[in-house]
Amino acid sequence: MYARPITHLGPLFLDLAGVELDAEDRQVLASPMVGGVVLFARNYAGPEQMIRLCDDLHALRTPPLVVAVDHEGGRVQRFRDGLTALPSAQALGAVWTRNRKRACELCRAAGFVAGVELNRLGIDLCFAPVVDLAHRDSGVIGDRAFGSDPAQVAELALHWIRGLEEGGVHATIKHFPGHGGVGADTHHETAVDSRKEATLERRDLVPFRTLIGRLPGISVMTAHVRFPALDPDPASLSAFWIGEVLRRRLGGEGAVVSDDLTMHALDPVGGLEDRTLRALGAGSDVVLICNDRPGSARLVSSLRHPQSPLSRLRLLRLHGSPRRTPGIPSDRPDWQEAFRLLASMEEGLFGADGEAE
Repeated sequence: MYARPITHLGPLFLDLAGVELDAEDRQVLASPMVGGVVLFARNYAGPEQMIRLCDDLHALRTPPLVVAVDHEGGRVQRFRDGLTALPSAQALGAVWTRNRKRACELCRAAGFVAGVELNRLGIDLCFAPVVDLAHRDSGVIGDRAFGSDPAQVAELALHWIRGLEEGGVHATIKHFPGHGGVGADTHHETAVDSRKEATLERRDLVPFRTLIGRLPGISVMTAHVRFPALDPDPASLSAFWIGEVLRRRLGGEGAVVSDDLTMHALDPVGGLEDRTLRALGAGSDVVLICNDRPGSARLVSSLRHPQSPLSRLRLLRLHGSPRRTPGIPSDRPDWQEAFRLLASMEEGLFGADGEAE
């Protein structure tokens, strides 16, 4: 164990194997190189268990570790039993063509319900919403996207974020600078987007530019996609994409989070330590290391990377609000109102024949 008190958060966010902390978890998470934990469905056995787990995680360190989860809605929602099943971004986006105001209200309601429920569990940070554009050949994004129109995606994402943060949890927009233009799934294979800068500027970068302009401190997750017309490196390892585009051109001031560095899209880059050093060297504040406990355990022992004071401050700002719900969320009138709005979606979205109007 680390004998000296820890007064900052490190850049590594790691995963857990089960529904409670074991001795190895406690030892690895005590490293000053660790700043947070990423939770998955395997870590969830219900609300009360998750409250205990998050309490244990927050009690391990000073300042507390940041606890994060993917909670987009639709097919990417790690916690389900005892929580509201959230609509996918695609379902929310489908309302836009009929009633833009209604679509924005629904997005805010979905984000708020997610925020209240996650805040009650003790979650600080949500890796959502997806602001990639829907493209015909991108199955990995698919119904995770609000639509194919950049302005629509930006507007709906903004309302989802505002709802989430009103509920007490921080948002993360992803996957910068855009994952929607490739068919490859970076979990399993390399992904190359051959489009030119002008196309990206006109399309995929618009939601990021708009949201960062409105919310300069928003966290941004980078993609393991290569854009060889602009830079040879995957965006998650690229000083061009992070330092030049995200920080300088778009004015992003929030934490930059790499997607999981164990994904096979980065296999050509080298081992886990090489990937981590390259992501941090390119300007990432946080790197995710998931589903490789032996590798992450070695990494926390060997990694040496000086953090800037600004990067440390960005990590501290990822903590969510103190729990606002002593009981169950359904006791809250504002949650009830948002839930009723979501429950009305199907009636308003589908006609009598079951086809979208």
